[in-house]
Parts: sequence; structure tokens; C-alpha cells
Amino acid sequence: MSRKVAYQGTAGAFSEEAALTVAPDAEPLGLPTFHEVFEAVVENRAACGVVPVENAVAGSINQTYDLLLESDLHVVGEVYLRVRHNLLAPPGVDLKSIKKVISHPQALSQCDGFLAKHKIEAIPVYDTAGAAKQLAENPEPGLGAIASRRAAEVYGLEVLAENIEDFDFNYTRFFVIAREEQPRREVPYKTSIVFGVRHKPGGLLSALEGFARASVNLTKLESRPRRDRAWSYVFYLDFEGHVEDAQPAEALMTLLRRAAFVKVLGSYPAAPLNGG
Repeated sequence: MSRKVAYQGTAGAFSEEAALTVAPDAEPLGLPTFHEVFEAVVENRAACGVVPVENAVAGSINQTYDLLLESDLHVVGEVYLRVRHNLLAPPGVDLKSIKKVISHPQALSQCDGFLAKHKIEAIPVYDTAGAAKQLAENPEPGLGAIASRRAAEVYGLEVLAENIEDFDFNYTRFFVIAREEQPRREVPYKTSIVFGVRHKPGGLLSALEGFARASVNLTKLESRPRRDRAWSYVFYLDFEGHVEDAQPAEALMTLLRRAAFVKVLGSYPAAPLNGG
């Protein structure tokens, strides 16, 4: 089996840090897109992949959820990463001279207050570490990048301002995806599913009623447009417990009877929200 762990981005990306948290002994495999991360795992070029699914400030990463719906891969783990953004520039540049910054759209969104305060224009690119690399290779007057401190070290940039994210609870949640489900352990579990409901009054309430009746705690519920049908929606749901536990199994049986379709994305050990 491959000892590589795939992530989207380049060296110094927050996704690389999450990947190394999940598999510290594995070789990180940075890829340009989320599609390629999924493909690397499917094709066994990586033992697993680590993909972001939501940020505590900026919300869900919709492309990841869309790919999970379409893929046969399993969610086998999760990790929370405290995201600390930094304003980077080539050596010798000061903060007052920065007029524009490049970074991933999520990072720019998470630093909106800082950028507004300093009247800095935000320019989106595909990756935080990729922005740092681009700046190091092609410096321009007045241009900076928002990325991790590790990215600054990797690409020879200086940190002009640190911890510039708007909120100190800026965590990103990542899923670990793999071809096979993992053996169950004696730890608390969470389960992620996606389902659709029939278009009728009370359809969603009826679908969710089984979770309340079985006393299963929901930790996330979000709707997304279906990619194969206009004005139709699917629901992504996380709940506490494993699909094989009695109460979640009872709730899922009710959901299966009442929903248009149900797909279990995976049951996995619940990650602690560490950091600071």
C-alpha cells in the first residue's frame, strides 16, 4: 500500500499541515485540485487523502461535499486545525507598501477585517502556499501573500503581520478519505451522511424525526443544490455515534423509509477540538 497522504496545495499549505497531523510518518503528496486528491486515493497512488470540509468562520467548502456525494470513497477520520494567517512579503518590504495580496478565497475571507483596515485589495488564487510560492518566484511592487508561517520559511519570505485572521476561533475541519472503511475502535464516533427528501410539505421534518425519537444528537445539517437537477437539494448531516450503534441504526432505518435516497459517507472517530 502507498505510504503517501494526498492533499490539495503545495508545501506549506494548511492542508499539508493537516495531512501530517493525520499521518506524520507518511509522505505528503500535494496536488493542484480536490478532484486530483480524490483520484489519487481511488487509483491507490495515496493511502488516504485529507480534504477541508468547513471553516468555523467562512463556512463549508462546497466542492468537497459535492465530490463526496459523487465518490465511492469513505470518510474514515476528521481533524480540526487552528488556522493562523500571516501577511508575507519578500525581504525588505514593509507593511505600508502592501497594496494587494494574493491567497486562497477562504483565507482572504477569513482576513477581511485586516484587509479592510489596511485598505489592501484581495486577489484570489488557488492555494495559500501557492500564493507564497508565486510571490517568491515573481515578486511585484506592493504585492503580498496570506499564508502560514511555514510557507514563509519554505519560500524565503518575511512575516509582516501575524495572526491576521478576524477571529481567534478560526479552525478548519478536514475529512480523511480512503478506499476502505477502518476497523472500529473503542472511542467516540461521528457519522456523516447525505440524503434527499421528497418534494412535499413536511418532507425534511419527517426525514429527521427518527433522530429525535432515537435521541441521536445532530452536529451539522446543511443543504446543497443537486448538481444533476435544477432547484432540487440534498442535505448533509453529521450526528454523534456509529452506524452500527443501536440508536443511530434505528434513526437511519426511519430515514431510509422516508427519504428519497440516503448515502452514508462514513463513520469515524470524533476528533477533539484542540489548539489555541
